[in-house]
Amino acid sequence: MSLNTYLTFDDNCRQVFEFYRSIFGGEFLALMTYRDGPEGMTIPEAELDRIMHVSLPIGSNVLMGSDGCSAFGPPPVVGDNFAISFRADSREHADEIFAKLSDGGAVKWPMDDAFWGDYFGACTDKFGINWQVLAAS
Repeated sequence: MSLNTYLTFDDNCRQVFEFYRSIFGGEFLALMTYRDGPEGMTIPEAELDRIMHVSLPIGSNVLMGSDGCSAFGPPPVVGDNFAISFRADSREHADEIFAKLSDGGAVKWPMDDAFWGDYFGACTDKFGINWQVLAAS
């Protein structure tokens, strides 16, 4: 199990993560744009070079982030542009945690196999905190 922070920006994720990398050092574990996404994603041409996912290890944690995309909703709002990312030990554990976190809240993305290979879901809990729950597929 692990718990990390996921930040969402409005077209400046690359700049933000280059800044954090200049402070904390290290190399990105992943850096992909929407252009790198699977075929069939309907992303506006002007947004294809936005960051779809970046991850920067800092000590035993990983800071992750992305740029928002108009195909998936309105731009992120500063102060509400983060999620806590929980990686479960199994799909069953992910389902259990997701059910508890989303109870009384809102499911943004139901638990399902994601194109990048993880079992993934996203929700907002009843206190307004955004969560991402993952497990290996």
